[in-house]
Amino acid sequence: MRTTDAPDLAAAPAAEAADLPSWDLSDLYPAPDGPEVERDVRAAERQAKDFATAYAGKLAALSGKALAEAISAYEQIEEILGRLASYAQLLFAAEQTDAARGRFYQTMMERVTAISSDLLFFTLELNRLDDALLDARLRDPALASWRPWLRDLRVFRPHQLSDELEKLVHEKDVTGHAAWSRLFDETMAGMRIDVLGEDLTVSAALNKLSDRDRSVREAAGRAVGAAFGERVKLFALITNTLAKDKAILDDWRHYPRPTSARNRANMVEDEVVDALVSAVRDAYPRLSHRYYAMKAKWLGLPKLQHWDRNAPLPEDDDRKIPWEEAKSRVLAAYGAFSPDLAAIGKRFFDRPWIDATLHPGKAGGAFAHPAVPSVHPYLLLNYHGRTRDVMTLAHELGHGVHQVLAGDAQGYLRSATPLTLAETASVFGEMLTFRAMLDAETDPRRRRIMLAAKVEDMLNTVVRQVAFYRFETLLHDERRGSGELLPERIGAIWREVQTESLGPAFEFTPEYDVFWAYVPHFIHSPFYVYAYAFGDCLVNALYSVFRSGHPGFQAKYLDLLRAGGTRRHHELLAPFGLNAADPAFWTKGLDVIAGFIDELEAVG
Repeated sequence: MRTTDAPDLAAAPAAEAADLPSWDLSDLYPAPDGPEVERDVRAAERQAKDFATAYAGKLAALSGKALAEAISAYEQIEEILGRLASYAQLLFAAEQTDAARGRFYQTMMERVTAISSDLLFFTLELNRLDDALLDARLRDPALASWRPWLRDLRVFRPHQLSDELEKLVHEKDVTGHAAWSRLFDETMAGMRIDVLGEDLTVSAALNKLSDRDRSVREAAGRAVGAAFGERVKLFALITNTLAKDKAILDDWRHYPRPTSARNRANMVEDEVVDALVSAVRDAYPRLSHRYYAMKAKWLGLPKLQHWDRNAPLPEDDDRKIPWEEAKSRVLAAYGAFSPDLAAIGKRFFDRPWIDATLHPGKAGGAFAHPAVPSVHPYLLLNYHGRTRDVMTLAHELGHGVHQVLAGDAQGYLRSATPLTLAETASVFGEMLTFRAMLDAETDPRRRRIMLAAKVEDMLNTVVRQVAFYRFETLLHDERRGSGELLPERIGAIWREVQTESLGPAFEFTPEYDVFWAYVPHFIHSPFYVYAYAFGDCLVNALYSVFRSGHPGFQAKYLDLLRAGGTRRHHELLAPFGLNAADPAFWTKGLDVIAGFIDELEAVG
């Protein structure tokens, strides 16, 4: 079950619901109570037990060809489980307050977990194979194609527990991390926030933070703070419990620090992530601090409050962009770069693969779910009709196209892309769309508005996500060393990182100290957030290469997407003359944002 979430970007007033598409999940299953679901569950149960009988304890004796056949059989069962889990998750995401869907989701997760327990031995036993024995088997061409998957699997060898403990950890997840995540999701989905007499969902209330009327933004900011403040003990309990749960598991697995497990999963070295974070923090003064000082001047304010961060500029006419126009703009931008890319993207609009509707109970934000290669990805958005929402559409469509290309080329196991590379196509799609819209705009006033909006999105994606990462790092370190953190202490850490990242243009009212509580990434995927900054800086560097006229760029780029998880970042970037291990690489990416701010500064 794999999803890719959009970063924390503000949206705005709603588009007409009638114009927005909703998805049809029947390509996965016709209905949750249909016979097809039970048929696949039973088939997976039987195949998993047969697989364990055939292979448990016998892998070392298999030839290269036989081992390849075993991996293929394992992949087929895992894809059935992935299909079941994807359906349950997507069904629940569309209506998180529906008790029947919640029950189906939980039941399916429990059944999938139980079945996959019979398969757990396989990856554990593969990791126990001697290096020399496996190298000998890999000389067989039949097994050689699985080399990248085996390579990535064996990254976790030093952190592997005994088979019994691994099975316990696996089976307990449904009553551990997964259960706490569900509590968070259902609490968020059930919350209603009164903003000036309107009864709003969390997503709709947060959207008011980009209203052009400052009194509305302030009312929304205070109301969101009050609503989360009333529930802050619950959110602190969830956060503390999951941080402790992670610390226990990290200790057993001998990970050197809380972020290490995520970095291993992303196939990126701790030192590379440290270099990224250090480069972004060093750049705060020339990026966010400089931009928000300019914004305060444009808004005529001596200081910005947290509800001014995503305020539209005074001359912004706040024009709503209809869904059909958004679709046309994104596909045109994709098509100008690569007709092949646009053709794949068009499938998502021609078929019911997107849910962009707005209604209470639906998951907030946006994500792309790859489902399984034998079906297709699905996209979830909450489309409110602003330029930022067009960028979110371009972002999620990039994920979707990436998932189609990798799935078709690599299959279920090898298509999974590390988060640091999963953001490549999404952020690149955003950049293509932005440049196309900017280049088509001749009105200097509109160009300035668009440029400022893009800078804000890039700051949200780079500076804000690195600040989120710092918040998580400080929180997990303190939870590990000093025990449970009171809500007030969590709020103090939040204020510290926000003050550092946003700069002296801001002052923060007390209710902002609870705004950490609404960020789902902290709950669902600890330390996920730096992947956005990684991806944005990577794409900025990559886009600079494209704009320089690098020969054969489009073909190389499509090859990068088709590779899925089979190549590491240094292999993927080498054809473009880039190296993420070089500190100058991150500076190159950050210089793109600084250049946009320079342009804004020049026009005043």
